[in-house]
Amino acid sequence: HMHFEFGNYDEEWVKLFFEQADKMGLKEIGITEHTHAFKEFKDLYYNELILDDSEIGKFQRKWLEQKTKFCHTLDEYRNFINLLKSKGYPVKFGLEVCNFRNQKKVEELLNKYEWDYIIVSIHFIKGWGFDFSALKHHFNDRPLKEIWTDYAKEIETVANTGLYDILGHPFNLRIFENIPEKQDVEDILENIAGLLKEKGMIVDINTGTYYRYPIKEITPYPDFMEKLRKYDIPIIISSDAHYPEHVGMYLKEAGEYAKSFGFDRIVLFDNRVRQFEKI
Repeated sequence: HMHFEFGNYDEEWVKLFFEQADKMGLKEIGITEHTHAFKEFKDLYYNELILDDSEIGKFQRKWLEQKTKFCHTLDEYRNFINLLKSKGYPVKFGLEVCNFRNQKKVEELLNKYEWDYIIVSIHFIKGWGFDFSALKHHFNDRPLKEIWTDYAKEIETVANTGLYDILGHPFNLRIFENIPEKQDVEDILENIAGLLKEKGMIVDINTGTYYRYPIKEITPYPDFMEKLRKYDIPIIISSDAHYPEHVGMYLKEAGEYAKSFGFDRIVLFDNRVRQFEKI
């Protein structure tokens, strides 16, 4: 789970990711570009996000207008990954999809390609991008239990489609240190773990929240990790790197974290087929 998005599809740029991966002892890396890199997904964002004249709307409009947004096509991406594979780079072809309401449109786009794996991540709740630090004070607009409940509904919507292999960084709602009372969200965590088990989805243990956000914790947080273990839900471990120097960051710690809950294997993907490897 990492991204080339701050450079071009250019071998000189991406070679740095593979060199760092090699230094960190990784045998292969999976690239999961965000859907906001691709022209095909543009309408979905404009239909989904709050883009009115409110503080949230103005900020998110500017975010969508950045030059890294909607600058490639999915064909360009696939062709570049295939080029890397043909040159012997140990790379997997993935995508990180946002939680759009229009899952029918998403399905049409996804079905045109042969992915190694597909991650879905909850990046907005009712059109609010909750992981933008500039908008973090909106966590105070209503009770945290309500926000957790709405986040869980977003997971339910995307999990029920059957389109996805992995849920990305689950319950990263804590990134700005907004911590709900454990008993308020216990049932939410339990229900989501049960749903993921039922739908055959696995979970991304993600160190990006540790090195990029105030909370400084690996996601998912311990309460949800306990539920994943209870339901025997498989995991991947990822550094969520957006720059070469972040490739593999804190993966060793993430492995120890996973083991502390009784996990001893991670999943690797090839053409959406799972293989297990010891941590």
